[in-house]
Amino acid sequence: MDSGKKAIVKDVIRGLHAGLGVEQAKERILRDVGLLSSGEITEIEQSLIDEGVPPEEIKAFCNVHALLFESSLAQTLAPEKSPSHPLTILRNENRAIQRILETLKQSLEADTFAQALAGTKAALKELMGLDRHYSLKENAIFPFLEKHGFSGPSKVMWAKDNDVRELLRGAESALASVKDAQGLLAVRQSFLDKLIEEAQGMIFKEENILFPASQEKLEPGEWVRVLESFGQIGPAYAELSDIEVPLAELGQVRQEAALSSGGLVELGNAKLSVGQLEAILNTLPVDISFVDAQDKVRYFNRARDRIFPRSDSVIGRSVQNCHPPQSVHRVNAILDAFRGGKRETAEFWITVDGKFVSIRYFAVRSTRGEYLGCLEVCQDLTKLRVLKGERRLLDDAP
Repeated sequence: MDSGKKAIVKDVIRGLHAGLGVEQAKERILRDVGLLSSGEITEIEQSLIDEGVPPEEIKAFCNVHALLFESSLAQTLAPEKSPSHPLTILRNENRAIQRILETLKQSLEADTFAQALAGTKAALKELMGLDRHYSLKENAIFPFLEKHGFSGPSKVMWAKDNDVRELLRGAESALASVKDAQGLLAVRQSFLDKLIEEAQGMIFKEENILFPASQEKLEPGEWVRVLESFGQIGPAYAELSDIEVPLAELGQVRQEAALSSGGLVELGNAKLSVGQLEAILNTLPVDISFVDAQDKVRYFNRARDRIFPRSDSVIGRSVQNCHPPQSVHRVNAILDAFRGGKRETAEFWITVDGKFVSIRYFAVRSTRGEYLGCLEVCQDLTKLRVLKGERRLLDDAP
């Protein structure tokens, strides 16, 4: 262990207790020591504990550790070097999409109707990953482009994404009732040819417009946030294990930094730790999201079986930009009614991937009636809808 590095870190820890800011501490480490790997930082921390430095003092360094780890991670995300860069991941996904589109075209030209129908259905099933692929850019990259004053993709490309989604859903639905070659031809003319054309066109738009603009405008640290969002949403055609950047380690470092901050939240006559409150909200069997009075997204929980994926990139984003352009008018109608006191709730129910989903919106108001924002609550009611009779005893099943 380099004694010089250890001495500087030890001095920084003392400085933190004397009022040194976290960003200042990070800058001093980078200036006097250079970029440290997470392993080196952990080794130095353990060495200081072994020397008798109280763990409580080491905890003060957790937030600096997190910032240093992010800086180290950002340097590995150069597109020309790292297979883990978000744009590299999206390009690789586009290659997978192209292969599926080629399979779809070949299936439509199969020798027999049975082969054509089976091949087309199989290709469409694979192509359903387009929805997740598009969500990666809409919910992970678009928010950062908006922060840089570049909102065109959110307003234009998202609308085109939804055109592809509608064609895909329409084709799948129409294909379910096809009985002969003539029926397949009708589906092809109504949906499939246009779907292939639009999906291929979107690949071109992503790689020749969106990706270069994103590479130009986003800063290295922002790409770390984008990659984290990719991990939260989940890639469409790439396994998370294929992403080489240690997202789990970054998450652990951040969690340790958050826990080191401590603190209690007062709720009426009760006090809960931040960790307890977060665990409670994440245990709820519903998706919840909160939008403040300025229509900015401020919170979402991390329910175990979330129905609609969310990523950290959405925090601070205008809620209007979190929806496709075609549905923004409905979002505004609800928020305007809440803000004006004309409504307190709005409720919808839809089918998503075979699940019966309830989506409810609630106006959130202070004790004085002041509008504070909107709470969205989504719940899978599929199992609850079929309940009958009563259950009064504990089921032994886990």
